Amino acid sequence: MKIAFLTLGCKLNYAETSTYQRGFEQAGLEVVPWQQAADIYLINTCSVTATSDSKSRNLIRKVHRINPAARIVVTGCSAQLRRAEIESIDGVWRVFGSAEKSLVVPETLSRLSATAEAGMERSGIGRPGAAGDGTGAEPLSTGAEAKRGGQQMSTPALAKDEESVFGAYGAGERTRAFLKVQDGCDNHCLYCTVPLARGNSRNLPICECVRMAEEIAASGIKEVVITGVNTGDFGKTTGESFLDLLKALNAVQGIERYRISSIEPNLLSDGIIDWIASGTKIQPHFHIPLQTGCDQLLSAMGRRYDTAFFESKISTLRRKLGDGVFIGIDVMVGLPGETDELFARTTAFLEKLRPAFIHVFPYSRRPGTPAASMGGQVSEQVKKQRVAVLEALCSRLHEEFVSSQKGTRVQVLFESKEKGGTMSGYSGNYIRVTRPYDPSLVGQITELEL
Repeated sequence: MKIAFLTLGCKLNYAETSTYQRGFEQAGLEVVPWQQAADIYLINTCSVTATSDSKSRNLIRKVHRINPAARIVVTGCSAQLRRAEIESIDGVWRVFGSAEKSLVVPETLSRLSATAEAGMERSGIGRPGAAGDGTGAEPLSTGAEAKRGGQQMSTPALAKDEESVFGAYGAGERTRAFLKVQDGCDNHCLYCTVPLARGNSRNLPICECVRMAEEIAASGIKEVVITGVNTGDFGKTTGESFLDLLKALNAVQGIERYRISSIEPNLLSDGIIDWIASGTKIQPHFHIPLQTGCDQLLSAMGRRYDTAFFESKISTLRRKLGDGVFIGIDVMVGLPGETDELFARTTAFLEKLRPAFIHVFPYSRRPGTPAASMGGQVSEQVKKQRVAVLEALCSRLHEEFVSSQKGTRVQVLFESKEKGGTMSGYSGNYIRVTRPYDPSLVGQITELEL
């Protein structure tokens, strides 16, 4: 049996897909590139914007064209929010929403396959053989039976646990792993579908996070990125805290560096900052969502801080960790009610903060969110212009940050070979360093001067 995996969206999705892949490989399935004619396609979708939803649907249709007889299994945020729409696409065999992620395992698919085939036999529909062998002997058989003879095969009722978390981790370039410790969000910002797609904030117990980190260490990977939907909210379901988690992970032997993927400013406490600054494996690299540099819009969108609080948090990071700390900021342009004047305030606020990086993206009007029905919607053309302004600002600020670090000594974790005989890696404060390729340095942390 051949299976192909496709992933859209965030690092969290990629960590989940990597975990699925390990499970199916252990069950004996052969993993192939999605461009090949696989028997099963497992697609992990994204729904952060309308474009993401469209890409998810188009990808499903594309793999169906590659092998119309294949079974397509769909999960992820678009599967949760657009379930009926996705179920209606030709070739889709099963859809697993957010509460069913942990059920995407070989045993579940085998059971569903057997149930569907038994139903077809009772109805007189023949059981097609597995793609490529014609024997029909595989427990995970493939074929177009899901929509044959006008009969749509529906998924039997599956046990759901809204409080469960699908623990996952995935490695990139075999030098860095993304460890999922938390899922869901309770913030309900007025523009966001994440609570609808991912559910309430919940987390794995620290002991399970440590167990996965130990597995990662055993594979030889030296750096872990701690990920979640609202990572700093860790502890909601176990009575633990994010600082407790950081301290436990810091003690795992073999892992030399940790990064926090993203953390809300109001959850990055002074206690966490003080502990990191005391000398830990947590790198001086923070990604903190701002969304808009205007108090009026922060309040209107239900954000839990104002610009004064955000600025004070950035100042604390620099005071405790030094000017070499890398600070990345998320900014959304074109929120409902964002006038030219309010956008100018955001630009001026970013100039004042001088982050090392700005992740800029346009507001996407999402059905089912309060912001979608608000007045003052901004045209796509204006959004595009504002994105360009902030991307230019990001380029300048990033160059200035890198230049300010020239002459400092840093620890760089080198990755795999690149074109032109070079290799690259990142310093602790996330500056990309390129050098001539040396295979002995792959996956190794090396000290050098910028």
